[in-house]
Order: sequence, then C-alpha cells, then structure tokens
Amino acid sequence: MKSLFLLFAGLGITLGAPLSQRQNACFIIGNEVLPAETAAIVAQIQSRITCDNARKTISGVPDVSSGGVSFSSINFAASSQSPLEFALSKFATATPLASSDLATFQRQLDVYLATEAGIRSVGGNLAIKDPKFFLQFQVSRIQTAQGNPPAAAGQQVDHLLEKVIKNGPRESKASLDQVTALSKVLA
Repeated sequence: MKSLFLLFAGLGITLGAPLSQRQNACFIIGNEVLPAETAAIVAQIQSRITCDNARKTISGVPDVSSGGVSFSSINFAASSQSPLEFALSKFATATPLASSDLATFQRQLDVYLATEAGIRSVGGNLAIKDPKFFLQFQVSRIQTAQGNPPAAAGQQVDHLLEKVIKNGPRESKASLDQVTALSKVLA
C-alpha cells in the first residue's frame, strides 16, 4: 500500500479534491469525491460564496450567496416551470445584449456552481445542470457582446449551447429552439 501511495505521489496524481479545499468550502457538505473540473471550480469560487446553514436548498445544501444574490432567490427547483423554462424567464439578458449586467449574471452563476458542487458532494440529483449551463451560456454571450469572448473552448457560446441542449432532453422543442435562437444574438 505504501509503495502504491508513493507511486501516485511520484506521478503527481491526487484522488479527488484536495483536503483543504473540501474543508474550506461551506457548501461541500458530503464526502463524495468531486470530479476534477468541479473541484477546480470550488477552488475558484469558494472565496466569493457564503452559506446560510439555517436555510437548506437542494439535497440539503445550505443556501449560498454571492454579492447579495442567494440561491434560494433564483432556485429553479422551487418553480413549477421546467428547469430550462425557468432559466429562460429568470436569466433573460438586456437589449442590447452588451448592456446586460455581467457582474449580476456571474454572481447568479457562482451560486449555481456552488450549489451544484454541494449536490455532487452528497451524490444528489443533478437536475441543476441545465439551468447552470444556461447561465454559463448567458455569461458567455454577454462577454462576447462586450468584446471579451471567453478564450477557453468549453466556455464559448456554441459549446455551451450544446451543453444546454444535451442536458435538456425533457425540455420542450420551443424552449430548446429559443436557446438556439439566442446563440445567434451576440451583439
């Protein structure tokens, strides 16, 4: 066992999120190993997130806040709409697109990312993915319209459109068509 540990350590391989990361993020409430991408997001956002442990949301995750935006105030699961219908109505951009408040959209995305990480930490249902991808899509659209398109391929509008469509198999054709139409409005 010791030699296996040394082999992994020698190769620079770590299993799951670093222990310090998991201890510091108030929204990581379970013991499930987070995917590497989620662990990296936790490291990026945890300093911007606060938790209200008196209020629980999906899968027992505390109500998280970022810059005055709380997850409970934009929780898709509390709506009678489908996740994508909720996202389309709640996270609509301004016209023209470039005048949208990027900071507010980023705070909304941060609380969705934190809540998703918390849900993953307990092995909960990931229905949150479609509205989260829609928020990422909207942030990417706003950044593009403001002349600062994301450099990372995984954060570009076309890629995020595919993620929204892929994670919304139960969504109406009208909702999916609406997202596709939005992907063409980048100014």
